[in-house]
Amino acid sequence: MAKAKSTSKGRGKPENPRKYKKKTSQLVIDKVEYVDYKDVDLLSRFMSDRAKIRNARVSGNDRQQQLEIAKAIKLAREMALLPYARRVASAARTRPSRDGDRPRGPRDADAGADTDEGTDDAAAAEGTEEDEA
Repeated sequence: MAKAKSTSKGRGKPENPRKYKKKTSQLVIDKVEYVDYKDVDLLSRFMSDRAKIRNARVSGNDRQQQLEIAKAIKLAREMALLPYARRVASAARTRPSRDGDRPRGPRDADAGADTDEGTDDAAAAEGTEEDEA
């Protein structure tokens, strides 16, 4: 006699322990027949904020749609329509100075004061005027 089929796979695990609704792809919603690499608005929906291609599970694409989207994004990147990567602004981190007590400031201000001879003369002239007054 044959055993009755069980609904579990392998070692007693149920087939689908968590029922979830599969996400519907934007391609199906918009009824897109052909994924064009020039359609930047459509392709940017399938990219993260750092310009990475989103996973098929996240975007809701099936395997063939995901392959078409990935090829179109890669081609659009090659044609410079989409970026390869984006920088995401984060909070500025203050690091301790590497060379001891010297405060780190803008380099332009330090370099400009050393090379500009006219400002030293003007500062010296201002100092003598204040002493006289």
